[in-house]
Amino acid sequence: MSTPTWIRRSATRSLPPDRAPARVAWRALRRSPLTLTGLVLIATFVLVATAAPWLAPQNPLAQDLANRLTGPSPAHPFGLDSLGRDVYSRVIYGARISVVSGIAVVSTAATFGVTAGTVAGWLGGWWDEVMMRLTDMFLAFPSLILAMAISAILRPSLTNALIAIAVTSWPTYARVMRAQMLTLRTRDYVEAARAQGARDVVIIVRHLIPNALAPVFVQATLNVGSIILISAGLSFIGFGAQPPTPEWGLMVSEGRRFLTDQWWIATFPALMILLLVLGFNLVGDGARDLLDPRLRKLG
Repeated sequence: MSTPTWIRRSATRSLPPDRAPARVAWRALRRSPLTLTGLVLIATFVLVATAAPWLAPQNPLAQDLANRLTGPSPAHPFGLDSLGRDVYSRVIYGARISVVSGIAVVSTAATFGVTAGTVAGWLGGWWDEVMMRLTDMFLAFPSLILAMAISAILRPSLTNALIAIAVTSWPTYARVMRAQMLTLRTRDYVEAARAQGARDVVIIVRHLIPNALAPVFVQATLNVGSIILISAGLSFIGFGAQPPTPEWGLMVSEGRRFLTDQWWIATFPALMILLLVLGFNLVGDGARDLLDPRLRKLG
């Protein structure tokens, strides 16, 4: 039986220092070098995105046509692209776009999905039927194809691509949250709260949602990587960011024509996509192991 939030908080205060949640989490992280690697990767990209104006040696849009397609050198570590723009500076600014886009889309999709799943799981009946059939409609289409269609209708741009991805991502969170609500709403502490006269909103906000968010958090962490890939894919095929935006997927698309001889144009942004997605996937796996009591090893 899941324990109410206020009881867990009281119990946490009485735990010995070596059994406190923070120490347990830290011990689990120390035993998982892959999770620590993911955290380091994400922290590095967040730092780069935050400090992009100071880390980039040049304006990412500045052109040097006289030296276009020049290879990596001390002055240009990642070389120059077909318009003479510094690939290193563009990659640094691209980190800002990818990190912010991934987190913003996940936050939006998770908020809407959690709300929809909570309503469906708590109210049941025709509310549940309508919400679940709606999620089935969205899940029936591949996410990338549906995002392409929505982005094309709204007009290709980075903002519209992110809106399209958010629209296609919320059903997963709704499904997860509904399953949690169906399990938790029959718990004894819910009945006890009702017997004390607590309103439905109070029960949901104070007791059910805090106890149901663990799998949602894991899903969100894993989903950031997928969203970054879909965003880059939409930009690659022309439905996302438009030139001259320094977005990694768009940079890979612009460099594919020169991949044989000027490999650096597409290789470095593609490598950044790989590392950032890998970081979020590693952290997502670690969060799942930490938050799932069946997988967690306290030692």
